[in-house]
Amino acid sequence: MRHFFLLAIIAALFINCSERRELPNILWITSEDNSTFLGCYGDKFATTPNLDKLASEGFLYTHAYANAPVCAPARNTIISGIYAISGGNQHMRSKYKKSDIIKPYPLFLRELGYYCTNNSKTDYNIQVDQVDTLWDESSKDAHYKNRAEGQPFFAIFNTTITHESSIHRSIPTEELRHDPEQVPIPPHHPPTEEMKHDWAQYYDKMEDMDAYVGEVLKELEESGLAENTIVFYYGDHGGVLARSKRYVYESGTHVPFIVRIPDKFKYLFPAEETGSKVDRLISFVDLAPTLLSIVGISIPDFMQGNAFLGDQKTADPEYAFMFRGRMDERYDMSRAVRGQKYRYIRNYMPHRIYGQHLNYLWRAPSIRSWEEAYLKGECNETQSIFWNPKPSEELYDTENDPWEVNNLADDPQYAEVMKKMRKANQQWMLRIKDTGFVPEPSWEVRRGDRSFYDLMRDSDQFDLERLIEVAEASSLRKFEDINVLIYYLRSEDPAIRYWGATGLLIQGDKSKPAIADLKNALKDDSDPVAIVAAEALYRLGEKELAENTLAEKVSGSEFVSTFAMNAIDINDISSAKVKQAVVAHKNDENQYDQRMVEWLMMKWGMGEK
Repeated sequence: MRHFFLLAIIAALFINCSERRELPNILWITSEDNSTFLGCYGDKFATTPNLDKLASEGFLYTHAYANAPVCAPARNTIISGIYAISGGNQHMRSKYKKSDIIKPYPLFLRELGYYCTNNSKTDYNIQVDQVDTLWDESSKDAHYKNRAEGQPFFAIFNTTITHESSIHRSIPTEELRHDPEQVPIPPHHPPTEEMKHDWAQYYDKMEDMDAYVGEVLKELEESGLAENTIVFYYGDHGGVLARSKRYVYESGTHVPFIVRIPDKFKYLFPAEETGSKVDRLISFVDLAPTLLSIVGISIPDFMQGNAFLGDQKTADPEYAFMFRGRMDERYDMSRAVRGQKYRYIRNYMPHRIYGQHLNYLWRAPSIRSWEEAYLKGECNETQSIFWNPKPSEELYDTENDPWEVNNLADDPQYAEVMKKMRKANQQWMLRIKDTGFVPEPSWEVRRGDRSFYDLMRDSDQFDLERLIEVAEASSLRKFEDINVLIYYLRSEDPAIRYWGATGLLIQGDKSKPAIADLKNALKDDSDPVAIVAAEALYRLGEKELAENTLAEKVSGSEFVSTFAMNAIDINDISSAKVKQAVVAHKNDENQYDQRMVEWLMMKWGMGEK
């Protein structure tokens, strides 16, 4: 009898192992620029029956995050399995070289025999020639049905229905399905007619997107493949009305995320019952290692995320991490840490307002009406924050303040929370070797033909711990000792000189003792150092010297020029010399410096409104 039971156990184990060896098909459905405005996430104003049904059949992740609040760096993080700031790919549509060490996940899957298709957005923020070989098919016609008979597939279907551009042109109010007078408006948005209309139109687009998802799922069912296919649905970052996309708040990074797993792969279930909610913190950097874990490929050491399904699933992480770099033509730098309850944000450029003018963002009627309401004095204190310089640190009890409008950073009751999350941020940046502390306009000079990922791991090139320490100190508004910033400005390392100059700029009039050093910095070999020094001097009254330097830098490369024009715009510099330099830089190339040229010319009454 004992032998019988032993044989039965061995047989059961064999059957279980056989099931685990079967490779599941994997279908990803992704939508662009949308937060958790779905019925299954408790949004009673939303009309999303297909995604609600998918959630009832699968598992809904309540704490899923895009590591970047905008598409290209978010997608770079997904495809690589490393944070885009670790590879130097965080700045929007910069297309810097990818390290050869970093192997995108489709190549692993294809080596295992998967037919990998992408329909059809790439936007991976790396050199174009490094994208061409990733997929078996990548086009609007790419489809799993084109694979060989019996071949497992990994397929992405991406929809732009909810993309930011969907609110650039207003639908007539009478054609809207969601009532603008009933739409819920966040506390940081003024209830202007345009704001209410854009929110209602956006809910219409969410409904349309849901219908698209229903069509993709129906096609899968009709193909007879649903019982062999794991389905993922997620949004590529938050969105889309102002202060969501591009910002490291919950509204810009929290995404809907649903996984449906067939019963035959029940060993992958993250909870006992389908229809469950899963509160594990997950983020896009986890997707590549999770895919490899599901299909049985060993996760390589270079990947920085945590597998949340499969044999290599890790313990639940304490935090998810997010970042913000250059957004289109505007420079800014923030990092964020999200736990189950709190969000910590570190702003390294607190002298810049949240609401810097962006060509693409300002195409929406809602933000134009918000800005107009603010300028007319019609916004309350909460609605006015967006148009002011940032604090160096922010802390939100997101569990109780979901729109993150009550900053607790200076509240003594939260001192221990601040200390812990601040430390977590610093340790994370060191661990992944954050490239953001080197200003982008100097990258071409510093990296040469190397990837920034490789460069940051060269101990002869960077003392990152020291660089982060200097940036942390320099970007604090409460910094006391100007002599320390002057010392940084005299460093041999141009990145440290940059942060010294930035610290002096942030200190404003307190930096008067540094005027002589700032004047010397105008001749710095590093363009970002000279530009920041010029901006600081302009604010200290040395306007002619500053204007001369900024006018000179406008004629530089795309990102040097963009960086200089950011300073020109923010300080409302409009001297004849500066105008002449900006107009002379105008050309027909579709680059971000040209967006700055067009904006400045319009602002000065020299271009079309």
